[in-house]
Amino acid sequence: MRVLWRIGPASVKDLHAARVLEKPELSYATMLRLLQVMHGKGLLNRDESQRSHVYAAAHAQDGFQSNLLRDLIQKVFSGSGKGLVLAALKGHVSAKERAEIKRFLAEQSDE
Repeated sequence: MRVLWRIGPASVKDLHAARVLEKPELSYATMLRLLQVMHGKGLLNRDESQRSHVYAAAHAQDGFQSNLLRDLIQKVFSGSGKGLVLAALKGHVSAKERAEIKRFLAEQSDE
């Protein structure tokens, strides 16, 4: 999804070329299968009018991530956004990210 949001609608070949830079062991066949599964789940749209099918994200990144986050908070943290944040801060945040979070919170409290 990240690659599609970054480069926009693309063929399997183009998506594989973009993704293999981050994950060299990813085969073309695996990329194709992942796209087919995501299409089947309604996460991607597929334009079959060309010889090479073109895949596109079915949802905008911000809305999709917000919905996933809302579901995660409900299912895993019993609806507690605070629980999610505290769990993330306990070991999944770098010092640089922690400083950015502090700046963000300081800015929010000034408003």
